Amino acid sequence: MKYVFDERQKRHDPKHFFANGTPLPNPEQPERTRLLQKGAKAAGCKHVLTKDFGLGPIAAIHSAEYLAFLENIHTRWQRIDGASDEVIPNIHPMARNVNYPKSAVGQAGYHQADTACPISAGTWESAYWSAQTALTGADLLLEGEKAAYALCRPPGHHAFADMAGGFCFLNNSAIAAEKILRTGRRPAILDIDVHHGNGTQGIFYERKDVLTLSIHADPDRFYPFFWGSGQERGEGEGQGYNFNLPLPRGTGDDHYLVALQTALERIESFGTDVLVVALGLDPYEKDPLKGFSITTAGFARIAGAIKKLDIPTLFVQEGGYLCEELSDNLASFLQGFESTGLEK
Repeated sequence: MKYVFDERQKRHDPKHFFANGTPLPNPEQPERTRLLQKGAKAAGCKHVLTKDFGLGPIAAIHSAEYLAFLENIHTRWQRIDGASDEVIPNIHPMARNVNYPKSAVGQAGYHQADTACPISAGTWESAYWSAQTALTGADLLLEGEKAAYALCRPPGHHAFADMAGGFCFLNNSAIAAEKILRTGRRPAILDIDVHHGNGTQGIFYERKDVLTLSIHADPDRFYPFFWGSGQERGEGEGQGYNFNLPLPRGTGDDHYLVALQTALERIESFGTDVLVVALGLDPYEKDPLKGFSITTAGFARIAGAIKKLDIPTLFVQEGGYLCEELSDNLASFLQGFESTGLEK
């Protein structure tokens, strides 16, 4: 399997986020890329350089208004007397369908869903190349590869069409799926991060051309709290094309695989011919965010189950935070997928 990564993705270097009202060190660190590359290499993956497909494929998912905000907000923020080094909103609108403020502070509140997506000087550049990494992975599949791994950082699945959140700025999985869709293929997005892929759900919620599925910790007591219930099935033309499988905190390998099988059956029923997997490694039992109890060996089992679909598959990196086993977990997953010998 080939893996895609661009060094410019390290330039986003967030220092803080707020949890329970307390400023804490941000866990979405550039160091994640070193550990993930180590895991990809241990799995025998070959590095491919990221191509630049321009802004068009990103703008097919994200609004022009939002992209202009991401590109310019840090510079604008620094003009404010006493402003922090990172853009972190201090106000959020109760409704987003009337006034669009001119103020940098107001726009930060409008476009940043929470305080876990600080924007620094390198954020836009890193997010741009993270999206291009996903697009390059999609391109590998369209060129005939059976599988590819896009080492995307910062991650993307909490990013809506015009709103950042949860360490995410551009929705890499959605951008890749849209590119695949426009070639006449029938993609589905399977999100296996421990957190619900609320941004991905929001982007496709009224559409029937991309099936979205998410297996995640029950949001009643886990981020993102306001999205991810089993009753959220899509709206309008999209009704029935969104599928959530919330599971109890602490879920381990065996119960997770039962839920995964349900999701895989839905993917087959959609007639999916290309699968995008939003690959979170944060379901791991020792991950700092403590949601599930998946073992290192369990990741191989999850990958093996996905492999049985026997369709081209793009893995887009989402969560999975700093712990000693992060490299091993990725290697286990990728080796688990490759072990049945389908890939090119």
